[in-house]
Amino acid sequence: MEFDLEDPLSCFKEQQAYTITELFASESDHMPAPNYLNSTHFRASFRCEAISLILQVQFSCNLDPSVAYLAINYLHRFMSRQEIPMEKPWLLKLVVISCLSLASKMKNTPLSISDIQIEGCIFESQTVGKMELLILGALEWRMRSITPFPFLHFFISSTELKDPSLKQVLKEQATKIIFNAHNDIKLLEYKPSTIAASALISASRELCPQQYTMLRASIAACENLDEDSLTKCIDLMQEMVMWTEANESTIDTSFLSTETPVSVLERSIKRRRI
Repeated sequence: MEFDLEDPLSCFKEQQAYTITELFASESDHMPAPNYLNSTHFRASFRCEAISLILQVQFSCNLDPSVAYLAINYLHRFMSRQEIPMEKPWLLKLVVISCLSLASKMKNTPLSISDIQIEGCIFESQTVGKMELLILGALEWRMRSITPFPFLHFFISSTELKDPSLKQVLKEQATKIIFNAHNDIKLLEYKPSTIAASALISASRELCPQQYTMLRASIAACENLDEDSLTKCIDLMQEMVMWTEANESTIDTSFLSTETPVSVLERSIKRRRI
């Protein structure tokens, strides 16, 4: 059964035996370890390169964005618990391939090891399999990641919106924002529910500004959200959205047709003021 990012705790779509309370209670188990960004395990350059490689495979193999998103979730959680020696850059590439392989299996997406080999490193299936087991162990076999996506419907339902079409457009825009947000290091410290709430609030500011205040108040009233964290996350999210809109038309995509891998993330970071 394919893993659904919007339905992480249920093995069968028709059998949702869990509640939103369980999602809130479990979401921290699917985040990087506490203080990840400040730990010796965190290497900004490694993370940048790893995400760039994942996005390159997404583009070259035409993968669904959810596969790349899930792979990046596995990557962050693994890197927060297992140090990758900087003198072994090939090991990072092995981790990337293994995270992509695991994500594709969870999403039931056909993807062979040969499809995701990275230039300069050719790994045998047995080698990738061993790394997958190491990743599974570090993640305590919690592969049905709780991401921001299952919280979107809950937060939309908590508002006073009546128009189904507006609800759908809000959800789609928030989903787009969330997919873009996995490139932002600063958002790693926030819980999936906080990211979901912030994405919806940011989307509402753009799509229905007259109802922005009402929507923000309705979502912020959720007792499971920390008001201070939500405010900070919204500010970061809106900064990211404005930067994306300002640079969307100027991003160079010529690298997609070149033979030399070029870092999508590095291109973004160079253009962005941190």
